[in-house]
Amino acid sequence: MAKRDYYEVLGVGKTATLEEIKKAYRKLAIANHPDRNPGNKEAEDRFKEATEAYDVLGDEKKRKMYDQYGFAGVDGANGGAHDYSNVYRDFSDIFGGGFGGGFEDIFSSFFGGGGRTQTRGGQHGPEVGSSLRYDVDIDFKDAVFGTKIEVAYSHQVACDVCHGSGSEEHSGTKVCPTCNGSGQVRRNSGFFAIASACPTCGGSGHVIENPCSSCHGTGLKRKQQKVKVSIPAGVDSGSRVVLRGMGDAGANGGPSGDLYVYISVKPHKYFVRQDYELYCQIPISITQASLGGDIKVSTIDGDLIKVNIPSGIQSGKMLRVKGRGVTKLNSTDRGDMYIRLQVQIPKRLGTKAKKLMQELSEVLGEQEAPNPVPFED
Repeated sequence: MAKRDYYEVLGVGKTATLEEIKKAYRKLAIANHPDRNPGNKEAEDRFKEATEAYDVLGDEKKRKMYDQYGFAGVDGANGGAHDYSNVYRDFSDIFGGGFGGGFEDIFSSFFGGGGRTQTRGGQHGPEVGSSLRYDVDIDFKDAVFGTKIEVAYSHQVACDVCHGSGSEEHSGTKVCPTCNGSGQVRRNSGFFAIASACPTCGGSGHVIENPCSSCHGTGLKRKQQKVKVSIPAGVDSGSRVVLRGMGDAGANGGPSGDLYVYISVKPHKYFVRQDYELYCQIPISITQASLGGDIKVSTIDGDLIKVNIPSGIQSGKMLRVKGRGVTKLNSTDRGDMYIRLQVQIPKRLGTKAKKLMQELSEVLGEQEAPNPVPFED
C-alpha cells in the first residue's frame, strides 16, 4: 500500500509550525501507544506511521528535503533507515516515563532497532538516558501554600571505575564477530530482507574486549540519591515537578534523562478545593440564622476571622471571603473561600425553650397546610 503524505498522517497543513506538529504527534502517539493498545495491529500501524512522519517533519533539514522532493528526498538518507532518537528526545515522557514500554523496546520491535543514535561504521553515539517517575503524597495545606520535600530514589550514573567506557583500563574494543562491525544482522522474510540491531553488540558494531569488573561492561551503575524538591504553591493532584537531568545517565556519554515528581494531595478534614477556591461548611443555630450577627470562622491559614451572618439567611446559602482560598500557581494572588451555612434544628427542647418556640409559632402565624414551593438543589 502506498505511503500517506506525512502532513496528512499528522493532520496538519504544510505551513504548520514545529509546535503544531509536535502537538499533533503527541496526541496520536498517546492514543496509539502499544501499552494502551496491546495486540491492536491497526493502532500499532498508526503509531509507526505517525512516528515516521514526525521523524521527518520534526527535523528542519528533513522537512525541507521532503517538501522539495517528497519521499525520495528522505528515504535515501541513512540507507533508507530512520533515526528516531530525536523523537525520543522530544517525547521522552511518552517513551520513558509515563508508559511501561521502554524507548528501545518499542522502536526495536517496530523499526528494527532504529531508536539509537548511530555514528559511522554502525557504532553508537551518545544516547539519552531514561526519564524516571517518582510519586509523592503531600498534605492539603502544603499544596495550598507550597513546601519543600526530600525524595530518595535510585537511578543509573556513569561507572566511577571506567568513567562510563565499560572497559577495564588500557583495554579497548574489537569488531563484533556476529555482524562484522555493521551493527546489524539481516534475515530474509519472503521477498524482503529485514535488518535489526545485532544481538551481540547491541548495534554498536564493536564489543568490549575486557569489560569493566565494576559495571560488567555497561558503563553504568545504579546509585541511591536524595534530592530536595520545591513544591510550588497551588499544585493539585496530578501536578508534576520536573527535575532536568536527574534521571538515568545516558549510555556512551549521552545526556541524562529527567526526574518527574508526580503529586497527590491528601484530603482535608474540613476544606474542599475546586481550582483555586476553598469550600467549608459551618453550622449555625436557628436564632443565628433568624437574627443574624457575627461568627468567627477558621481559615486554611489557621486564622480566626469574623464573618457577618445576614438576618433571615437560609440553610445551604454561601458566603464568600475574598483572598482566603488557594495560592495561584506562579503568583502571589489567592482564590476565595466559600462558607456554606448549615442551619441546625435542635433535636431536644427544654420546657422553657419549647414554650418560647410555641410563642414564636403563634407570632409568625405558621400554616397547618403550607403550599408547595419550587424544588431547589
